[in-house]
Amino acid sequence: MQDLYRQIREQLAESCRVKQSFSDELIARIARFAEQAAATLAAGGKVVLFGNGGSAADAQHIAAELVVRLRRDRPGLPALALTANPSVLTAAANDYGFEHIFARQVEALVQPGDVLVALSTSGASLNVLRGAEVGRARGAFVVALTGETGGALAERADLLLNVPSRDSQRIQEAHITIGHIVCGLIETLRFG
Repeated sequence: MQDLYRQIREQLAESCRVKQSFSDELIARIARFAEQAAATLAAGGKVVLFGNGGSAADAQHIAAELVVRLRRDRPGLPALALTANPSVLTAAANDYGFEHIFARQVEALVQPGDVLVALSTSGASLNVLRGAEVGRARGAFVVALTGETGGALAERADLLLNVPSRDSQRIQEAHITIGHIVCGLIETLRFG
């Protein structure tokens, strides 16, 4: 039992260490993300999020915080996760290939000025890369939430939020923390 407690404490300490190691530059980029998203929403645009696996779940979680609420009662904000419609995902994968599941939706749903949030711990998922490329071509502001290196996604983003870790679980934990921070800042910026 003591070994299990030790392992739990080590995991908690590592999760905290990663988040506490955010540089001032990364914190400034998180603030820029919140400001850009708040301005986009105020201008009638939307926030669109996507990723694979745990990142898909994080995209849906962040979209829900914007549409419903994080901390305060306020009007719903237009946000959506491109992973939430299995019919569209499977049709795109079947007809065009899995690497196009996000690009096809971005083509259909994203307008110039929207904020497009691509989540990928590696920054190398082909379907995420293609979605970001189409978003940029459509005039969206592309935000990449990645791990330490940013991968190929770094080159396709207007704003890179690269968590200082190479451990997928620590990166995903930090992504949802960033998502909660940004949603809270958006609520403050939009509603006082």
